[in-house]
Amino acid sequence: MSSAILVVGGGFAGLTAAIEAAELGHDVYIVEKTPFLGGRVAQLNKYFPKLCPPSCGLEIQFQRIRNNPRIKFFTLAEVTALSGSKGNYTVQVTLQPRHTAAHAVDLGFFASGLEGEAVNDFDFGLSTRKPLYKSAPFAFPSRYVLDPKSLTAADKAKAASCKFINLNEEARTIELQVGAIVVATGWKPYDVTNLSNLGAGTVKNCITNMQMERLASPYGPTAGKLVRPSDHVAPRRVCFVQCAGSRDQNHLNYCSYICCMASIKQCFYVVEALPDAHCDIFYIDLRAPGRYIKTLDKAKASGKVSFIKGKVANVEQIEGDRVRVQAEDAVRGEKLTLDYDLVVLATGMQPSLSKENCPLPLPLDEEGFVMGGEEAGIFAAGCAVMPLDVTRSAQTGTAAALKAVQTVEGR
Repeated sequence: MSSAILVVGGGFAGLTAAIEAAELGHDVYIVEKTPFLGGRVAQLNKYFPKLCPPSCGLEIQFQRIRNNPRIKFFTLAEVTALSGSKGNYTVQVTLQPRHTAAHAVDLGFFASGLEGEAVNDFDFGLSTRKPLYKSAPFAFPSRYVLDPKSLTAADKAKAASCKFINLNEEARTIELQVGAIVVATGWKPYDVTNLSNLGAGTVKNCITNMQMERLASPYGPTAGKLVRPSDHVAPRRVCFVQCAGSRDQNHLNYCSYICCMASIKQCFYVVEALPDAHCDIFYIDLRAPGRYIKTLDKAKASGKVSFIKGKVANVEQIEGDRVRVQAEDAVRGEKLTLDYDLVVLATGMQPSLSKENCPLPLPLDEEGFVMGGEEAGIFAAGCAVMPLDVTRSAQTGTAAALKAVQTVEGR
């Protein structure tokens, strides 16, 4: 029986689970498919409950990982096969090449001299990046990663001459022996191109709530300046469309839990940065659980945020790169046609395992959330289970870690 524990996913829930299990005396392996740990939290400008930047909470977690020799992590890695049973699993992990030296070399100057460009997925398409990059200044591990597909011919020649870059590095496979598994695979934003009536992908200044986080971030595409993507002009009227794809039988059939609070938080981004701006939030129902009711009350009392109960039916482009919104006011029984400088869609949270081929024996519901697996020594945490905020994700990470520890200890 192995006393080691595997954590699949390096977001906040996964990091919490790994640290808790390691500090109880067990070897832990973290497998993360992206080049850096931190998950969705790393892409936020601020997160609840303290509204601090992601570097604040993540740096503490990263430091605990650095200082704990029981934790080993693998980035650009995915579980590709699993054999064995509870207490004695053999896990096959495939690692994609990073193409850079195995220590933290500052390759920023070298990267800036490369010609190639690629769409920056970390900024959700709002910017481009160089072929050699880090996602953020606080990225962990603090190692650059090279995307060979983005290199020009001239770039390849430069890279070949750099002693800290290995263009010939290839993917490799390793095997890990573990007794229990924590699945913290997180979530992905719902594909807004499915929401054609809401302007997704066709209207210039119609963005998602996660794109709004990147616009507000000091490490984002505009260095934290809240401007419209089309012309970099500061918006004066901003519309937030709630339940964009959520609570809809044609898309996501559930409430994504955090969207109301995310939009209210982003209204504060706007009005604090742009004193002359005003925000409208169109909603079906407002969800502000527990302590978050104070944030909702603060927004209502600000005079800068209006709440309109009603669904948005259509979003379209009009002259001057403005956006026209057609909606209902369910309280007054009126149809509204209003023009805005910027529209933000509160897109739903979809589990990352949805429509993915997962090698783990996990029972999933029709939406892709994990519904069990504990009898096999596999425990789900965070948004792999349901839509959650950061605090509750961390709590589920702790709970999953304790169950995994009890499993490998034979309890």
